Amino acid sequence: MKKTAVYKWVKRFSERRESVTDEERSGRLAKSRTEENIEKIRQNMRENRRLTVRSIADQVNIDRETVRKILTEDLDMRKVRAKMVPKELTEEQKAKKSHNLPRPFSEAR
Repeated sequence: MKKTAVYKWVKRFSERRESVTDEERSGRLAKSRTEENIEKIRQNMRENRRLTVRSIADQVNIDRETVRKILTEDLDMRKVRAKMVPKELTEEQKAKKSHNLPRPFSEAR
């Protein structure tokens, strides 16, 4: 935590503030991370896993950071090279991966 944040909290509590929760703020509520947008992005990823976050954001017309959060948090995906893939491998993928591993040095002779 930065010193300025600490000083701000000390000041607030010295002014009789009793809670650490944020106060209500005015402003627009976030509405981009909806089930409809999550489903649109899921469908886009099924069709083409090589899409960039920018191109998905343009297609769905939402912010890039929101697209990134949907991919990583809601759809449980991560980036591998240039495409997004599920974080968990299927049993078939695990078997294929272990089959393609190089042999240990002691067996290579």
